[in-house]
Amino acid sequence: MRPVAVNPDALPTPSGFSHGTLSGNTLYLAGQTALDAEMRIVPGGIVEQFRQALSNVLVTLRDVGGEPEDLVSVTIYLTDIPDYQAHGKEIGKVWRELAGPTYPAMAGIGCTALWQPEAMVEIVGVAVIPQSRLRHPGR
Repeated sequence: MRPVAVNPDALPTPSGFSHGTLSGNTLYLAGQTALDAEMRIVPGGIVEQFRQALSNVLVTLRDVGGEPEDLVSVTIYLTDIPDYQAHGKEIGKVWRELAGPTYPAMAGIGCTALWQPEAMVEIVGVAVIPQSRLRHPGR
């Protein structure tokens, strides 16, 4: 089966990328920043941005029948690692609230900037979805 683009209606229409690509039962999740429905980065700092970015990732995952426990790898790009570390307990609480108690393989990578200048965090992931829950886009 050929890879299929996954672009949930609940997220802004992508231009030049797809929110996800489904290949077999593996979903490759594009980087998500803290963009809200109005295409603005949410205000309030790293914890609020992490919440929105993770929520955006989970929208794409759930669009094909995936659940947070299906995530096998997550990479978090950060423009300010010390700020993320300083708010680690709050960010962990957000993770558990939105994704549950299971953590996939993860990496945090510092970078100088993200696509939107005010973005502080971008989350990329890979999920393996059981065939019993898998929904193919457009079917």
